[in-house]
Amino acid sequence: MAREFSAFDKIAMARALELAQRGAATTQPNPRVGCVIARDGQVVGEGWHERPGEAHAEVAALAAAGAAAAGATAYVNLEPCSHFGRTPPCADALIQARIKRVVFAGLDPNPLVGGEGAERLRAAGIEVECGLLAAEAEELNLGFLTRMRRGRPWVRVKLGMSLDGRTALANGVSQWITGEAARSDVQQWRARSSAILTGIGTILADDPRLDVREGAAQRQPLRVVLDSRLRTPPEARVLKKPGDALVFTALDDPQKSGVLERHGARVERLAQERIDLGAVLARLAALQMNDVLVEAGPTLAGAFVRSSLVDELLLYIAPVLLGRTARALMELPELADLKNASRFTMMDARAIGDDLRLLLRPR
Repeated sequence: MAREFSAFDKIAMARALELAQRGAATTQPNPRVGCVIARDGQVVGEGWHERPGEAHAEVAALAAAGAAAAGATAYVNLEPCSHFGRTPPCADALIQARIKRVVFAGLDPNPLVGGEGAERLRAAGIEVECGLLAAEAEELNLGFLTRMRRGRPWVRVKLGMSLDGRTALANGVSQWITGEAARSDVQQWRARSSAILTGIGTILADDPRLDVREGAAQRQPLRVVLDSRLRTPPEARVLKKPGDALVFTALDDPQKSGVLERHGARVERLAQERIDLGAVLARLAALQMNDVLVEAGPTLAGAFVRSSLVDELLLYIAPVLLGRTARALMELPELADLKNASRFTMMDARAIGDDLRLLLRPR
């Protein structure tokens, strides 16, 4: 019979999750991981994974604990790795430090780990327990876990609208429906995303930068443009540094591709006629993108919903009315029956300045 987790176990794991969150914008493509080492109810070391190629959370915590790690318990929000990557296996480091017990929140679905880390620890005589604060740990690494389990990134579609569900005036003017606080909040979501994706319609209409502008961004997301006919202007701001830009197309035109590549883009042909969104996400997963933030117009946003490829809607609602001639939130097919409507579950709702931010997931 599995032992029950103590109150201190829960406190220590909550702290590990708090530490892991510090790497929200920097660990891509690796998962966000924190570790706490404690003995006799006292924390003796803690650490978190900051960026790829640097020490994993367990190694950082062991370094902080020093000799006090021997006989202690390690709390970590993801199963310790068992393979050599840019750094040696964390399971081996825990064994060498003579840790007595390891508590982790969830198994690592990475095929290179997949339970092997836990088994290696058990084989070394270490007590191993799994499942503490598993739901909270899952939320922290939705992108990484989705990529490993489903072969595609977690897709978050960001939209801003008026009270009557409009995103721009009939003439296309949309700056700014939402307030400064909401726009600042979007920067935080961009920072924690692996990639920001948009369509050629948005590029031509708004010429967005799609980068992280607030503070000293330690990592810029990949900027992705879906452009079937290669209409992206070479001077488009999305192609300019900082960060990298990737244009997916269906057109075989070396001359047009070459112009964009000379202006800093990488161009990849994914189809012959229309770009398939599933193929786009599969390719981004192959490029180790965990979380994709879609910032697009009604056509592309609607296409993601119709294709059942939206994992989350990030919706900002401004206290303003734009009228029936203004542009709609999404292009979706007409429904003859309400039972066919796309329905979402409210995960979070909060005021951001004068606006309301909703986080919704498909039912």
